[in-house]
Amino acid sequence: MSKTILITGTSSGIGHAAVRRFADAGWNVVATLRNPSAASDLAALPNVLVTRLDVQDETSIHAAIDAGMARFGHIDALVNNAGFGQYGLFEATPDAKVREQFEVNVFGVMAVTRAILPHFRRRHAGVIVNVSSGAGMFTLPLISLYCASKFALEGFSESLSYELASQGIAVKLVIPHGGVSSTRFGERSGAEHGEQGRMADYDAFVAQTNAAFDSMRAGRMMTSDEVAQVIQQAVTDDTDRLRYLVGGDERGFVRARRELTEQGYIEFMRGHFGDAA
Repeated sequence: MSKTILITGTSSGIGHAAVRRFADAGWNVVATLRNPSAASDLAALPNVLVTRLDVQDETSIHAAIDAGMARFGHIDALVNNAGFGQYGLFEATPDAKVREQFEVNVFGVMAVTRAILPHFRRRHAGVIVNVSSGAGMFTLPLISLYCASKFALEGFSESLSYELASQGIAVKLVIPHGGVSSTRFGERSGAEHGEQGRMADYDAFVAQTNAAFDSMRAGRMMTSDEVAQVIQQAVTDDTDRLRYLVGGDERGFVRARRELTEQGYIEFMRGHFGDAA
């Protein structure tokens, strides 16, 4: 019997690549996104069901799971990929946008996970992969809200993995740490930044930080399919491994976080992002 996976956020980027990779491997795929018409190419694939799921709409979450069950009879794995990032000063970010960052990246993941858990528990099996970010391990300026949401996702996933192991359910984190091409992360975060007002007191710091980011972006970017390949590994390797890092750590942020003292790490990061006083 073919296995079935439900993937959120499949309109582009990592989610879109993951649908194609699992479909090519013979899996049934429930490809979900807010606007199903944006994935007509996926709907043409055999054994792929494209259906609406908005992680902020609980009714749509249950409807998507029900549709997948009706079409394929069971669901073996869940990939929580839907999410977005905001770029800009925390002080200049409206409260509604602060809340939206957590509604999508944290509470949305929790809602989809909670909705599918009864099915997994009945079968005493299942794999949940949450797509995180290096920004859940180390922090960068001007993406404080995104970092905060991914740190929350990391803590939630690790804690949940202990609970669900008792039910035969695996929880895993796939963590790209570096730029990913062919995603809409930059497009969305740029649009969000455009909604902020300028705060002149930060001009020197923002200019310095933007220059640092420009230098970082000049390095190699991983592809969405490279991340999707690791997602596939995490789903299928039958291990209890929790974290799967994707990327070469050319900037050394992961190594610094793991190997340096607390003060050494802070000094290393401030070397990249000074206060521009």
